[in-house]
Parts: sequence; C-alpha cells; structure tokens
Amino acid sequence: MVSWLWALTGLLTLALILLLIKLYLMRKSARELAEAFAERLETDTNTLIGISSGDKYMRALARDINVQLRKLRAQRHRFVQGDLELKEAITNISHDLRTPLTAICGYLDLLGQEEKSEAAARYLTVIEARTETLKQLTEELFRYSVITSAVGDTPREEVVLNHALEESISGYYAALKGCRITPSISMPEENVVRLLNKNALSRIFGNILGNAIKYSNGDLDVTLTAEGEITFSNHAHALSGVQVARLFDRFYTVENAQSSTGLGLSIARLLTEQMGGSIAADFHDGILRIRLVFP
Repeated sequence: MVSWLWALTGLLTLALILLLIKLYLMRKSARELAEAFAERLETDTNTLIGISSGDKYMRALARDINVQLRKLRAQRHRFVQGDLELKEAITNISHDLRTPLTAICGYLDLLGQEEKSEAAARYLTVIEARTETLKQLTEELFRYSVITSAVGDTPREEVVLNHALEESISGYYAALKGCRITPSISMPEENVVRLLNKNALSRIFGNILGNAIKYSNGDLDVTLTAEGEITFSNHAHALSGVQVARLFDRFYTVENAQSSTGLGLSIARLLTEQMGGSIAADFHDGILRIRLVFP
C-alpha cells in the first residue's frame, strides 16, 4: 500500500514538474511574441515573427499574427504612398497658382491707375480683396508642403518665451484691435527659456492668434507659466465641442471660415511636435482653450 502511495506521489510530482515546464515555455513564447510584435510595429521591416517554442498552438498564434502584420504593412505602405502623393500635389498646385496670381495682382495694380466709374472702382476693390485672400491661401498651402517635407531636425537656439510671445501679440495687435479684441496677457517676471526654433515658434503663435481673430467673441486671454505652458483662451460661441476636436485636422474648416484652408492649426501642431512640445484644444462653457507646452 505504501509503495502505491509513493508511486502515485511520484507520478503527480512528475506531472506537476511537466506542467510547470510547459507553463514556463508558454510564458517565454508569449514574451517572445510580445517583444517581436512591438519591434515590428516600430520598424519598417519585412521580417516576420518567429518563436523558439514547438507548441503547435503558440506557433499557430505566431502565424496568425504574421498574417495580420502583412495586412498592416500593406496598409501602412499605401498610407505613406498616398501621403507622399498628396504632399507632392499640394506643392505642385501651390507653386502653379503662384505665377498666374502674381500676374493677376500686377494687372490689377495697373487697372487701379486707370480712370473708371464708381461702380467699376467698387468691383475692382472686391476683386483685389478676393485675390489677396487667394494669394494668402496659396502661400499657406505652400508653407504646409514645405513643413511636412522637411527632413532632419529644425535648427534651434535659446528662446525667451516671454519675449517671443510679446513680439507675436504686438505683430497681431492691429488685427486684434480691428476685430475689437483686447488681449489680456499674464506671464511670470522671470524669463522662461527653451531651446527652440524662433521662426517656427513665431509661426505657431501667429497661427493660434489668427485662429482667435476668426472665432473670438471679443476677448483673448494669454497666459504663460514658469513651466513653459502657454494658454490661449477666448469665448467662441460659433464653435462646438465637435468642431474644436477637429481643429488640428488638416484641411478641416469650420463652415463660417470661408477664407481658410484649415491648415493653420495643423501647421502649428506639426511645428510644435517637431520641437518636442505638445498642443491641445478643449471647449467648455463656450470658451475655447488652446494649450501649448514646451517642457
């Protein structure tokens, strides 16, 4: 009887050891799968996932993951190719529009020097205004194509955020006053210094201020903290939470923004992320807040 008990105990112990070994190998295979999958997602490679385990279920799982990786890789390549084609089309279109627009502006200047009736002068003023808007939109398209096609790091220097913010607001002061917007500015007395590209930062501030000019109901609060967080906030009753969630999408325009390509804040986001910062917008109680952080 005792020998049977010892034999049974031995068999159970052996089975337990085998189960533990099986569990260890499955965990090792799962870890290999997870690490290999993460690596394939981060790198553009045709290498498929392989595991050391001989377990048929784990190997079947690896095969299924490889099938999905092939599909994901094909979709990624289509996306990249489509994005490149779109950027090239934007560059070509904006470049092709520049030449005839320059000629149109030149002839409009000449026409403005000719004698004309009051009605003709009024029509000419409208044409000049629409032409100037088209010129600005074309330049915005061209700038976007240049920014998205830029290769390598943006050259940087020490920039005092306090001074850069003051310069940008001063540059837009006339436009703000023209829209009856009096900005309220709050910033620390000590300089907040970051390693940034000054021209890119100026464009970011300009695009955000331009957005405020379009949608503000007459107020604009600008705050800079010692931690490098800049907040632009204003009442914007023409906007909704759904619209604000899409403000950074390229080519997205709010219906009442007829003179916009929808690239201003998209460009601001691209430049901000290129310099290691972050930008986000939220909408609460009719107030639009755009937060810009350079850590």
